[in-house]
Amino acid sequence: MDDLTEMLKGTLEGCVLEIIGSEETYGYAITRQLNELGFADVIEGTVYTILLRLERNGLVQVTKRPSGVGPPRKFYALNDAGREELAKFWTKWQYVSSRIDRLKEGGR
Repeated sequence: MDDLTEMLKGTLEGCVLEIIGSEETYGYAITRQLNELGFADVIEGTVYTILLRLERNGLVQVTKRPSGVGPPRKFYALNDAGREELAKFWTKWQYVSSRIDRLKEGGR
């Protein structure tokens, strides 16, 4: 889809929270998973910006582990505040998506 990036900006953080909530993981793996799910325009730089924001806001637990190549990797897991934020995201998503669906169906 053309220029989906603008529309995704508001939802990517929730998508990243969902991925981290499923399992402890690191930035490149998150980017790869998003790409495999069809978010082809999402690049590592975008994901790392989101991860820094999540870390700064105290929503993730970060653990550094040795990497087979290069510097240690940062692994991310949701903490209680992150799980709370993820639940809020899905509540907001349900609210917005249900209204958009109603609009699409002619406002019924």
